[in-house]
Amino acid sequence: MKIRELRLQHFGKFTDRSIQIGDGINILYGENESGKSTLHTFIKGMFFGMERGRGRASVYDTFSVYEPWENPNYYAGSLRFESGGKMFRIDRNFDRYTKKAELICEDDGEKLSVEDGDLEMVIGGLNSGNYENTISIGQLKVETGKPLAAEFKNYATNYYATGNSEMNLSKALGHLKEKKQQLEREVKDSMLRRQVQRERMEQEASYVWRDVHRLEEEYVRITEEVRHRREKDLAEGQENTENKRMIDELRPDKWRIHPVEIIVFIGVIILAFIMIAKPWNYLVAIILFLICGIYVWNRMKVGKQQEKTPPEIILEEITPEEEKIPREKLLWEQAHVKEELREKQTQYSNLKEQLEELDEISGDYREYDRRRSALVMAMDKLNELSADMQRQLEERLNGRTSEILADVTGGRYTKMLIEEGLHVSVLKDGRRIPAENLSRGTVEQMYFALRMAASELLYEEEYPVILDDTFAYYDDVRLANTLRWLGEHRKQVLLFTCQKREEQQLKELGISFQKVNVNVSVH
Repeated sequence: MKIRELRLQHFGKFTDRSIQIGDGINILYGENESGKSTLHTFIKGMFFGMERGRGRASVYDTFSVYEPWENPNYYAGSLRFESGGKMFRIDRNFDRYTKKAELICEDDGEKLSVEDGDLEMVIGGLNSGNYENTISIGQLKVETGKPLAAEFKNYATNYYATGNSEMNLSKALGHLKEKKQQLEREVKDSMLRRQVQRERMEQEASYVWRDVHRLEEEYVRITEEVRHRREKDLAEGQENTENKRMIDELRPDKWRIHPVEIIVFIGVIILAFIMIAKPWNYLVAIILFLICGIYVWNRMKVGKQQEKTPPEIILEEITPEEEKIPREKLLWEQAHVKEELREKQTQYSNLKEQLEELDEISGDYREYDRRRSALVMAMDKLNELSADMQRQLEERLNGRTSEILADVTGGRYTKMLIEEGLHVSVLKDGRRIPAENLSRGTVEQMYFALRMAASELLYEEEYPVILDDTFAYYDDVRLANTLRWLGEHRKQVLLFTCQKREEQQLKELGISFQKVNVNVSVH
């Protein structure tokens, strides 16, 4: 990719300014506060946009700092660039009210969508974080940030595992982790449902067991009552038979009343009439006569009554309490309770079997466990692969960074080590020297070499190198070595500077360049 033109319609201190960018090294010269950093920010803003901060942060954010000095309501620009053999133009309006972005292919007039990711696709997947940690170096910002370390970890696994860097390791691991969490939620929900089902069945079994216990007691009571009633009926029947036999022996069947009874009644009346004083003897005799007459009359009527059946005789002998619960009803209740008891016992047995089945490990849970094990294994394998590939990439990165550092330092340092978190050090005479013990100029050359090596390894397409007063701490020899390396290894370099020594060094080295004066008068 190459940048061809910057059109700052209204951006910072620039109004209707167009800057052409050529191949090779482009020196964008300007004095302090002339607008170099504004141009640097403009390039990033055109590719990746600018978001305004909120609250107090909005006062000093990038959006507010670079609002147009004149006509702030019109905040816009364009950038033309070449990518994949085609020319593209991106137009942005940064205004807070009418913010928009358009991407157009100038070769065929096709309009692409920035919101749908077409711009990122056209520039090869370059994002804002990688841009600032590789090809773009701001003032006093040569050290790389944490995003580059994460990007290397992603790139290592993706490239070596799939042969390309399009797959995202973090997203893959995040997807697996999400699947694992989803599966664990399913298992938890399943266990919760089983627990609720178990508690419901245990409660139902408890109710059924109480019914069984109650029915057993009821059955025993009714059975005992039936047995007692049967024994009582047999005893009463036998007693009635014996009494009737004794009366029959005293009173022959052919007599309705015995003659002896009549003689006794007459004797009692006469005796009362003689013994009791007058006139009460008449009254007592009459009363006794009436009583004896009633008895004789009843006895005479008994013979006229129809013969009663045995059930009728039994019913006459049943007490009122016993009449409420006849034997037949007791027998019916006994049979009914027995049948209900059998049903409840069967229901309780079925509930116990279902509870035992719930205690067993179900096929669904075994399937959950198998899938979870597979996800954990996949995550472990990805992490192992990432670690292994990371080591291989570190070797490549260390090798390429060391080559670049050797070129820009004139062979003074030939071995550079990049450790966890992209902490850097060098090997000199067999001794490891951390960056903290080296000069500022050497440290900046080390990170410059790291950035250039990283851009070569991470990106298939070569991007422009954008440097904003990057060489302030370089001496003349190291500056010459770095400019020579850029001229030999980079197709396009944008060098923002307020010094003239870069121009002088390039002339002395015989390296062609294009110079643009970006000075803008300060109002």
